[in-house]
Amino acid sequence: MPTQSISMSNYHKYSQDFQADPQAQLARNAAVQRDIRELALNWESFRQIDHTFSQVITGELPITNQKKSGRCWGFAGLNLLRIALSRRYNLDSFEFSQNYFMFHDKLEKANYFLENILSTLEEPWDSRLLMHLLSDPIQDGGQWDMFVNLIEKYGLVPKSVMPESFQSSESMMMNRIVTRKLREFAAQLRHAHHRDGVGLNELRALKEDMLGVVYRLLAIHLGNPPQTFDWQARDKDNKFLRYEGLTPQQFYRDHVQVSLADKICLINAPMQDKPYQALFTVEYLGNVVEGRIVKYINLEVDRLKEYAIATLQDDQPVWFGCDVGKHFHRDLGVMDMDLYDYDLFYGVPIGMDKSTRLEYGDSMMTHAMLFTGVDLKDGRPRKWRVENSWGEKVGQKGYFIMSDSWFDEYLYEIVIDKQYLPEEIRQLYDQEPIRLAPWDPMGALAH
Repeated sequence: MPTQSISMSNYHKYSQDFQADPQAQLARNAAVQRDIRELALNWESFRQIDHTFSQVITGELPITNQKKSGRCWGFAGLNLLRIALSRRYNLDSFEFSQNYFMFHDKLEKANYFLENILSTLEEPWDSRLLMHLLSDPIQDGGQWDMFVNLIEKYGLVPKSVMPESFQSSESMMMNRIVTRKLREFAAQLRHAHHRDGVGLNELRALKEDMLGVVYRLLAIHLGNPPQTFDWQARDKDNKFLRYEGLTPQQFYRDHVQVSLADKICLINAPMQDKPYQALFTVEYLGNVVEGRIVKYINLEVDRLKEYAIATLQDDQPVWFGCDVGKHFHRDLGVMDMDLYDYDLFYGVPIGMDKSTRLEYGDSMMTHAMLFTGVDLKDGRPRKWRVENSWGEKVGQKGYFIMSDSWFDEYLYEIVIDKQYLPEEIRQLYDQEPIRLAPWDPMGALAH
């Protein structure tokens, strides 16, 4: 009769079954000494790795490197914008300052966090919501609409004007210090309200002083951002360019000339609580207070492919978010559902469908990159060319391959300009969104 605990008779049976299985013992002998990902690598898929594509955009640039930071979403966004700038000025290399972007993201997230604390003053200290808000208030991650907010408010500067610091490239200790201070500030605001009866206006005045402290901490770690700067470069034809007295907002508006406000985020989330052709937002997810809120339209995966292909065929890159760690080989730079044969190696079927993985915590958005190409055969995609931000030592000098079957299973969002979308999708984006819980997997890229 089945029991609640593990019976000793079952325990001995499990051991005997394992000892009687030569395949299991062979797998054990290998696994105790080597990386599973190397042992389970499928030779048939490995031998067919091919970095050629039928469609690749013009203006690809040397790869960037986010190093030991979680700024993939910002790197991907800045990499999209630098393609436009390099085309405009005929440049063969250029980077925007990821450090400048990071500074303002942290500052705005600190304000967003403190405002969320003020809006939840009556929430119990141990509620799930408050614990969520306190868990990681200035994490490195983010979403597309958060990227748009920062660029439209603070503009852009070249990397030469505000280069990387040690802390921007290795952000753990900076995040830890600033997070500790923000939790201290959260306690002070709540105590002032509950113990001393301090009203909201007075609390906001305290908050403004707190943000001055945050600015100080960020400037110590990252350097203080420039208000004006000069930019000069040589183009591919050796023509010298110089622009003086620029503000970051001018640089974005006059020199990049990309309308981020015209781009819409689409997701593929086949979950029970997310119907297709519906607009969603995630509560308490954002950075700039009173800025653009995070919004997604949920569509079938083939529609995401259709719009991504149309964009690439028009010679434009595509920002996307995915779960990069699954069926992925970092050194080879390959994302492929057939890359590993875990079922064969373990002698046990391992797998869930996309909906189940999302609903049962096995998958979520973890990384953002750019599509810069696609390989089409008879009009259908076979694989996708990916620009990553992990340096040139992985993949093909930093460029990766995503199989089309991997796109089906682990790609969750793409950003598409309105001009490539039908009118009904554009109209849907202007409706009131369905609100998702702060811990929904569709908000995971920002955490």
